[in-house]
Amino acid sequence: KEELEHLNQANGEINRLELQLDEARTAYRRILSESARKLNAQGSQLGNCIEKARPYYEARRLAKEAQQETQKAALRYERAVSMHNAAREMVFVAEQGVVADKNRLDPTWQEMLNHATCKVNEAEEERLRSEREHQRVTQLCQQAEAKVQTLQKSLKRVIVKSKPYFELKAQFNQILEEHKSKVTALERSVSQAKTRYSVALRNLEQISEQIHARRLQRLIVRRASPVGAEASPQHGEKQVGGTGGTFLGSEDPPSDNLSVLSLQTIASDLQKFDSVEHLVGLSDATSLNNDELEGREQRRGGQGHFKHHRSISL
Repeated sequence: KEELEHLNQANGEINRLELQLDEARTAYRRILSESARKLNAQGSQLGNCIEKARPYYEARRLAKEAQQETQKAALRYERAVSMHNAAREMVFVAEQGVVADKNRLDPTWQEMLNHATCKVNEAEEERLRSEREHQRVTQLCQQAEAKVQTLQKSLKRVIVKSKPYFELKAQFNQILEEHKSKVTALERSVSQAKTRYSVALRNLEQISEQIHARRLQRLIVRRASPVGAEASPQHGEKQVGGTGGTFLGSEDPPSDNLSVLSLQTIASDLQKFDSVEHLVGLSDATSLNNDELEGREQRRGGQGHFKHHRSISL
């Protein structure tokens, strides 16, 4: 029941998120089409000044990216310096411990000193690498800024004339970026909901397989029960002996048809009867013969019925 609830919840969430995703994609395409139409109209009004001013705006974009890379490199350099200082402090502590226990030469302090020394070397390499990277990106950023300043001076006139076009372009780019982020977030949510749906479905399949396996096991156990345990009397039988509830065939089977009797019926009869009284009226095929019965009667005093009962078995 719990897995079914999870499955239904995931299914409902998938449907809801897919509707939102379709709406977000439709809105993104609509804004993209509208922005392209308006920019084309604006470009037709301003003429070729847009293409002349484009190198300046491209240089500004590259300068902005270089500035962001410089900030990231500066953070990595600061982190490497902090790690290097911490490793040097560890070496100092380990050295103090080794000096204090120089008479015993404690292996723990020796191991700590070796480990701290390795950390110092690694931190030093990372610090130098980060420093070189920071210097490289800083130089690129400076070159990009210089190029922007140069283009701004040489293209000042076309830059001012084409300013409305690039401002409108920047606005549309920001709107499209926001919608793109929304679409990406919805796609990620749909993927997560589908993953939960798959997990719940797989769990339900495992539960179903376990149920079928248990049913099959019970069926095998039921079929493997004793042969005469569930045997019932055959149709066409009559009751013998009053209220005893004991049944035998109403017709005496011929002597050559003993094999026709069911093994289950014979075994059931042998379980239900504990005497041989009921065999008196049967033929030679299913009971003792008349001569044997008469001989036993004479030996027992000629009485008309048995005083002693004993069971027989196959």
